[in-house]
Amino acid sequence: MRIRVVHETVYQYDSPAKGLIQMLRLTPRDHDGQHVRAWRIEPTVDGRLSRREDGFGNIVHVFSADCPEETLTIRVTGEIETSETHGVMRGVSEWLPDPFYLRESRFAVADEAIQTFADEAVGGGTDRLDRLHRLLAAVHQAVDYAPGPTGAATTAAEAFALRKGVGQDLAHVFIAAARHLEIPVRYVSGYCWRPGTAVQEAGHAWVEARVPDLGWVGFDPAHGIAVTEAHLRVAIGLDYLDAAPVRGSRTGGGTETMTVKVRVDDAHAQARQAQGQKAQDQQVQAQE
Repeated sequence: MRIRVVHETVYQYDSPAKGLIQMLRLTPRDHDGQHVRAWRIEPTVDGRLSRREDGFGNIVHVFSADCPEETLTIRVTGEIETSETHGVMRGVSEWLPDPFYLRESRFAVADEAIQTFADEAVGGGTDRLDRLHRLLAAVHQAVDYAPGPTGAATTAAEAFALRKGVGQDLAHVFIAAARHLEIPVRYVSGYCWRPGTAVQEAGHAWVEARVPDLGWVGFDPAHGIAVTEAHLRVAIGLDYLDAAPVRGSRTGGGTETMTVKVRVDDAHAQARQAQGQKAQDQQVQAQE
């Protein structure tokens, strides 16, 4: 399928802010099952935008602006061609060894409750793929996918205790549980096309786990499924901190307000709809 994305992050400051620096992990890479047809990052204020790569292999753009600003909007637009790989990641450059992803990280620490939950979820099975599917179903059932009670700084333990969270939270719970089970697993940020839900409050998050003989396999705990062609992969890390779409700093500015608008469309469906509307309009004109 062809996925079209429009992602706007808007910052508003009580007073002009200086020395704006934003780290943008907003640019996807090509791999088997994902081809970047077009992608563009457009800040609304004058500044410098440079590209680099981080230690995970993510594409990072650094935006900096010196002049005082009261508002900054970072707008991303692009189209990605995707195909079904049944969640198996191939054609991805690996920058770090698999055991690195067993490391405990700030947002994905398994407390006693998560450890007990993980052990009970997988039972006594030894097949890793089967254990991961059991864990996927258990996390999806135990933690409701619902916005509201959590924030960007919510940990896996906090989200699990609330039994509610967004994609980021369910990913953190899954990661904490999988690492307790000694399975290398990593956080993935990106977008997910959902039928009838083009306008979304934010991007999406899921996980990738290392499976012998298969490699890295994507699992989406928020939806309780393996990753499909509807998922658009952007960045990876140990947890959200390593793959956050936008992180930055500034001098002054007072209180900051951030709003996010995301639209994820099926470009092929849009084209078919436009053609159908055109044909209908032509038919009406002919009747007139």
